[in-house]
Amino acid sequence: MHIIPVIDLQNNMVVHARQGRRSQYRPLNSPLCHCSDAFIVMDAFLSLHPFDIFYIADLNAIDGSGNHDLLIARLTEKYPAITFWVDCGYRRNFDAHGQALNFIPVLGSESLQKSDLDSIDPALDFILSLDFSPTGKLGPEELFSDSCFWPETIILMTLQRVGSNSGPDLKLLADYRHQYPEKTFIAAGGIRDARDLLQLKHAGIDHALVASALHGGQITAAEIAAVSGH
Repeated sequence: MHIIPVIDLQNNMVVHARQGRRSQYRPLNSPLCHCSDAFIVMDAFLSLHPFDIFYIADLNAIDGSGNHDLLIARLTEKYPAITFWVDCGYRRNFDAHGQALNFIPVLGSESLQKSDLDSIDPALDFILSLDFSPTGKLGPEELFSDSCFWPETIILMTLQRVGSNSGPDLKLLADYRHQYPEKTFIAAGGIRDARDLLQLKHAGIDHALVASALHGGQITAAEIAAVSGH
């Protein structure tokens, strides 16, 4: 199992994401890290385990209220051995000019309109995030059902479960895994503990985005080492 820590950036701070209600997010203050500075949060995660991939959501860029380009560039420069998966909205994701080699864009379905689909080239180096809200799919319906738009790696982002301590949507993940066995699916949202990670692995999901359970200590350093095999 490959655990990928999550950093949500909003207004130049790392915030605690809860169920996709972005206007209610507050600066991070957790047992793992009592600070919302991105570099301190990175080092706190790395004190648990030598993670080699991090996921960053630039929430201001996603909602069109600014961006964290300079901060993200500093992170990729300071941690060159770490690969950063970065969701910073559709318009910005495919402007790869000047991006570090350890920066991989994440294209979130919530940022797309149907008219954008023709410009998606699955041969490009990006990760797709299929985003789900409590009311259903976020983005064009075709993107969720037609794998011709998909790259190799797809995040299944259940926003209503993020920070909710409700567990991952195992049925959704298993259904996609069964229907598209040639793709790599990433679980995102609701992961509570090492037991959830083992259930995901049993369902054929070997990668997971995790934040709250790491910050709260529900997944320990020893458990990370055990499930990751080192």
